[in-house]
Amino acid sequence: MAGSSATIVAGLTAAALTTVGFLALRASATAPAGPAEPPAQAAAAKAAPGRTRSLALPASSGVGERVVYALDDDRVWLVGPDGRVERTFAVAPGTVDPVPGSYAVTSRSSTATGTDGVPVEHVVRFTDVGDVVIGFSATTDGSMPVPDPETRTGGIRETPADGEAMWRFATIGQRIVVVR
Repeated sequence: MAGSSATIVAGLTAAALTTVGFLALRASATAPAGPAEPPAQAAAAKAAPGRTRSLALPASSGVGERVVYALDDDRVWLVGPDGRVERTFAVAPGTVDPVPGSYAVTSRSSTATGTDGVPVEHVVRFTDVGDVVIGFSATTDGSMPVPDPETRTGGIRETPADGEAMWRFATIGQRIVVVR
């Protein structure tokens, strides 16, 4: 009986965290969190009022086919060879951000376990910050867990549908441009 209660509490906690994460993604107030900031300060900066997220492709993201990841907007754009946006979507960042710049997809895994211990799929990795690997992924259960600010995580979480689109688009060597 104790195992059943624990399962129910874990399920309710996961549902609550998913809801909070979804609402956080939809909130209009954010601020940048640099890679050198301690996790607690990064979380506080992301919650700062006065920042509106943009849906427009950042002008400073280059040209040609690429994945663009805007740290300040927690948004990704998949840009085709003709420079047109094929898809854009919101993401939930980990606690460690990549440094703005140009990268290439270095590895992919159809399934894995994230740095937070959560089972993920459609993993597309492109850099690391110290000992933390940075990449895009979707949880296998479709949730958007809120990362523990005390744990260094590099998983940039997407919905399952967005994760599948990223998986099809971002093959090994594909350019990833990170902007503020």
